[in-house]
Formats: sequence, C-alpha cells, structure tokens
Amino acid sequence: MEKSKGSSSGSTSTEKIKTSGGNGQVLDGSDIMELVGNEEVFSSFVDHKFQELDRDRDGKLSLKELEPAVADIGAALGLPAQGSSPDSDHIYTEVLNEFTHGKQERVSKTEFKEVLSDFLLGMASGLKRDPIVILRIDGEDLLEFINGPDYEAEMVLLFSQLESPDGSLHDHIVKVLEQLTVDQGMPPSSDSWVMSNIVEPALQSCTGQDHDKPLSQETFLAEFRKVAESVAQHLKEQPVIVAHCENTFDGSGIRRLLSNKFELDKTLNTATENAPKDRNGKISNEYLRVALDAVAPSAGLPPIGAIQEMDEVISEVFKMMNADDGKLVKEDEFKKMLTEIMGSIMLQLESNPVSISSNSVVHEPLASSTTLLQPSS
Repeated sequence: MEKSKGSSSGSTSTEKIKTSGGNGQVLDGSDIMELVGNEEVFSSFVDHKFQELDRDRDGKLSLKELEPAVADIGAALGLPAQGSSPDSDHIYTEVLNEFTHGKQERVSKTEFKEVLSDFLLGMASGLKRDPIVILRIDGEDLLEFINGPDYEAEMVLLFSQLESPDGSLHDHIVKVLEQLTVDQGMPPSSDSWVMSNIVEPALQSCTGQDHDKPLSQETFLAEFRKVAESVAQHLKEQPVIVAHCENTFDGSGIRRLLSNKFELDKTLNTATENAPKDRNGKISNEYLRVALDAVAPSAGLPPIGAIQEMDEVISEVFKMMNADDGKLVKEDEFKKMLTEIMGSIMLQLESNPVSISSNSVVHEPLASSTTLLQPSS
C-alpha cells in the first residue's frame, strides 16, 4: 500500500496507478502534472474555472458556488455521487473543508488556486493528503499482516467474536474479512466491486468443511490464511485505490472558538442573522439546531446528519438542556443558549472523543474528460 505526501513543485515523475476499473486502464497523471507545473497555463486555467464558478461576480466563491468544484473533485477521484454513501459524503465534506479551512464562508481566487493545485497533484500521483489519504492497496500490506507476529492472536479474537458458531466456513471467512481494515492491507469488502473481483475469487481456495461438526478454530485459521493469501494475490494483479478519511472530534475546535470572544461574537451573529423572529424580535428555541449547524464549521464540528455518533452526542445535550421546547427567547438569550450548548458538547467530547474512519473505493480513473480539467468553454 503506497502513500506519499505531495508538494506543489510540479514534479513530472509519477507512479503509474492501475485503476480498479474492470478495463484495467493505466493512468500516470503526467498530463495533470504538466498542467499544474506550468505556472502560466495553470493560472489561466484557474482564471477560467474561477470565473465559471463565481456566478455573482463578487470575486469570491461562496459555499454554494464551490459545490460544483467539490462534486468535480469527487467525480475525478472516482467517488460515488454525493448523497449516495455516508463514507463518501464524509470525504466530500472534507474536500469542502480544504477550501474553506473549516470556517471561511467565501474563498478567494488565491486560496482556490492553492487548494485545487494540491488536489490535482494528489489525484495525479495517489498521494497522502490531510485529512484525505488516497491509498493504493496492492496486497503487500496484507501479506505482511498475515506473516506478522500479531496475526494469529487477532484472528483468534475475531473468530471468538463471531455470533453464529454453527455457520459455514465460507460465511465465517467473509465476516472476518469485513473486520479487516486498510491498516491491515484490506480494502472494504462491503464494496460490491471488491467483493466480486477480489473476495469471491479468493474464496474458491476454500476447501469447505464437514457440516456435521462445528467449525474448529484450527480449521478456520488454516482456511482463512489460504483465502487471505489469495486475496493478496488478487490485489497484486488488480490493485484497489481507496480514499481514506480519519477524524477525531475531541472538543478542541469548540474550545478555540469559545476562547476567542471576537470570533465567537462574529460567528453567533452570522448564525442568528437569518433566524425567523416574531414581532418582538424573539427567536424560537426550535431554531437552535439550525444555528448550531451554522456555527459547526467554526467550532470544528461536522454538519448535523453527517455522522451518527456526533448526532447522538448533540441530541443528548439538547435533551439535557431542554433546548427543543419551542420557547420564544430574546436574541441575546438565544445566543447564550447556543454558547452553552457548544460548551456542553465540548465537555462531552473532551471526556469521550468521537473518532471516525471512512473508506471509499475509487472506481474510475482520472479521465481527461472530467469537467474538473475542462476550462469553461
């Protein structure tokens, strides 16, 4: 599994990546390297793209105006369309955060050029990004894991955790393969392409079992090793590209925001300026969730609805503070409640951080036809 950190130097030496698409097309990204490496050509390309996206011609890109660029980057990476998979959606959110640094609402042309350059170079050479990592899984890490000192102990633990001890050998192996991660050199087997092109052919090396007897640990370990070695061989022949994303929400973003009064006041004003108010200028508590979503980027929080574990923390805080009672309050009191909610979420995350890891298989090569690489006509 290869991962490397890129720079914007426009280096022309790139590793060829064989995509996981069925056509086995090979792409070396040199055309992208050439585009980004030529300052004059790339500046002209960025000018065209920025002008195309900047619909209101104010010289900055709003979050709405950035959406087509984020969608194009996802398509160029080969991710499923936004909204079709929670794992992929998490990566789309991170792409947007790269442009906005998690809090800006408008992006200048200079910032747009810098981030676009990084992404294009990253996609061209399969390199490490922060927080998105493009991994090329080719069976080497899996073989290293199988032959490593921790292999047997981990397999025994995973085998002991299986819920149906009387299930078939085939089912047991599939379930345990699902537990392996990219750290152990295994692409997500929940992906249909990985299942049909890597896992199922490897399972043919499985010799079966005597169904009259319960599956023994020894039989499982021996048969699983054969299948895992076969999976590694298939990965060597058809490497799989995975977009990997990792995040830990530990409350530090909220703490930073709460400790900066100027930034906090500005964020609270932005969050409440569009809040529906009654004739006395009061706001309903029911708007608190919408307001929290508006401050989320500045507080280092994901959008509500994006991550189930975070939604549970937020719901618990709202319940504890009785913040969904629909009561009408003055704007100052509304802001105070929103600040207290953030403080409570911060304390929850500091004592129990939420760590998220998502993996999405990249199925299409970086096609030259992608709209990301096409200047406006």
